[in-house]
Amino acid sequence: MFCRIAARQTPADIEYEDEAVLAFKDIYPKAPVHLLIIPKRHIESLARLEPGDAELVGRCVLVARELGERAGYAERGYRLSCNCGPEGGQVVYHLHFHFTAGRR
Repeated sequence: MFCRIAARQTPADIEYEDEAVLAFKDIYPKAPVHLLIIPKRHIESLARLEPGDAELVGRCVLVARELGERAGYAERGYRLSCNCGPEGGQVVYHLHFHFTAGRR
């Protein structure tokens, strides 16, 4: 599903995009601000990362920082989380980070 969003085959409310990363609003938000940050290149999960993916994952984290600043949560705080595998709560098997803010 996220590959289709990255390829613009499925619509999404996009908040950020660069050559490697895309961030869009979660359709089932768990907080007042709930964005999903994904690498455009398909990586199934954290468990499938390879050493060469370190820069891409770091880019996702830096995008989270930028989104926090843009939304006014840089000082107040926000959460960045990533589920891995079925017991870790992963539902969509495309690496993604949940950026949530606006409540504890």
